[in-house]
Order: sequence, then C-alpha cells, then structure tokens
Amino acid sequence: MENQQTYWKDNVRLILVCLAIWFTVSFGFGLLLVEPLNTIRLGGYKLGFWFAQQGSIYTFLALVFWYAKKMNDLDKKYKVEEK
Repeated sequence: MENQQTYWKDNVRLILVCLAIWFTVSFGFGLLLVEPLNTIRLGGYKLGFWFAQQGSIYTFLALVFWYAKKMNDLDKKYKVEEK
C-alpha cells in the first residue's frame, strides 16, 4: 500500500512539472513576456509571436515524449511495467 502511494505521489509530481513547463511556455512566453521577446527574431519572425504560435505546440509534443519516458522509468522503479 505504501508503494502505491509513493508511486502515485511521484506520478502527480511528474504531471505537475509538465504542466508548469507548458504553462510557462504557452502563457508566460506567449502572452506575458511577448513584448520583450518580440525584440528577438527567430527565422524572420518575432520570438514572442513564435512562442505563441509554434513554441507551445513544440513544447507540448516534447513533454508528451518526455512524460512517456519518465513514466516508463517510474514503472520500472516500482515494478509495475507492462511486459
């Protein structure tokens, strides 16, 4: 039972990290910091615009794969992996 609670805590912590990163990139960089970021150009586009349009999507995709890898590691650690 204690193992299950620890596993769940680690899982929730991982989810919260993913949500914090995604929030920072999409809301922080895409909305709150858009003006300072617009002074930098990336591929001809203003960086603030790029984060609002593409950066949050790329970050989300990277987080999906990172989360899957970390969950596989967590499953192995607690011996609940699929075979």
